[in-house]
Amino acid sequence: MYIKRHLSTVINSAKNHFPALLITGARQVGKSTLLRNTLEIADNYFTLDDFILLEKAKTDPIGFIRELHTPLILDEIQYCPDIFRSIKLVIDENRKNGMYFLTGSQAFPLMKNLSESLAGRVGIFNLYGLSNREISGDSFDKPFLPTEDYLHNRSPVAELNHEILWNNIHRGSMPELYRNPEILPRDFYSSYLRTYIERDVRELSQVRNELAYMQFITALASRTGELLNIASISRDVGVSQPTIKKWISILETSNIIYLLQPFSRNITTRSVKTPKVYFTDTGLVCYLSKWNTPEQLKNGAQAGNIFETYVFNEIIKSIVNSGNEPSLYFYRDSNGKEVDLLFYENGTLYPVEIKKTSTPRKNDINSFKILESAFPTMKIGEGGLICSYDKLISIDTKNRIIPLKYV
Repeated sequence: MYIKRHLSTVINSAKNHFPALLITGARQVGKSTLLRNTLEIADNYFTLDDFILLEKAKTDPIGFIRELHTPLILDEIQYCPDIFRSIKLVIDENRKNGMYFLTGSQAFPLMKNLSESLAGRVGIFNLYGLSNREISGDSFDKPFLPTEDYLHNRSPVAELNHEILWNNIHRGSMPELYRNPEILPRDFYSSYLRTYIERDVRELSQVRNELAYMQFITALASRTGELLNIASISRDVGVSQPTIKKWISILETSNIIYLLQPFSRNITTRSVKTPKVYFTDTGLVCYLSKWNTPEQLKNGAQAGNIFETYVFNEIIKSIVNSGNEPSLYFYRDSNGKEVDLLFYENGTLYPVEIKKTSTPRKNDINSFKILESAFPTMKIGEGGLICSYDKLISIDTKNRIIPLKYV
């Protein structure tokens, strides 16, 4: 059963404005499935996962593209980045909107080649795994913001009780796990990691020590939701810090992790410059960290960080699925005081704290007070505490307790 993706609305609009669209995202998040179910060209589909097609594309990229009738879907295009120049040539010969629909699992190399060849000719969108909205069949598609205006228009998603919530966190967001509920997460993610290591890492990144690389991914999964500490990971895995930095880049490029940057505009106080790391799928984190059941996870030492990772991803999905680019940051000063998320829009900062608690307290947002002194010339807007409490209520005149079901 196909679960409708919110990004399909954006794609149907964007195809009327660009000759090419590119959907990036991690493996298995449903990029080609999205395109084949959104567009009326499902049969005109080719994938460069096919070694015969890939060899032809590499040997004669211009001839390969000329032989394909448009509009068409071309999947996993990162395996032949030179093909972008051929696509540009064909577009410039007979420019029409909605000619090429491309997907790729490697974001940054694609962007480099795109900037050199398809600038002004391609619309770029990122796809994550299924959002809670999509899983629940919720049609609400506005990007989350902790404001009265957003919350007034937001009907909460279908009941998200603790059992459903922790099952979803533990299972992760990969569409195949919801199309086929009989698949056990451990079986899916075991296969997923083998595919990822064997294909993307070995062929695209030339990682020689695969055992150490797996130890690295596991060590990083145990740190999701934390400041990225290269030195600590290097000690745990037993490889050099430059190698860890390279491997971090590979995971970010493959859309496996998201590095949330600290907000630094006009900062007048000492602040941390290190990013925070979030995995983009909590199911993968649970598999790597050996949380075998939702119950063990919910009561485990890593529950708070994984809950924060889940909420962060739900927020990101609400933004990118509406066709927008995230403008998200965090703030942490030299004394360790931190605001989990800062939304920056139109010169205003909107603070958000994320906590697993079902019994929120007013002092859970005490960290918001540091923003006025850290950013004295900026407007601090409405904020909120996203948590497991089930009622939307005010904390004070600017801040609210926001149940997760409102994200």
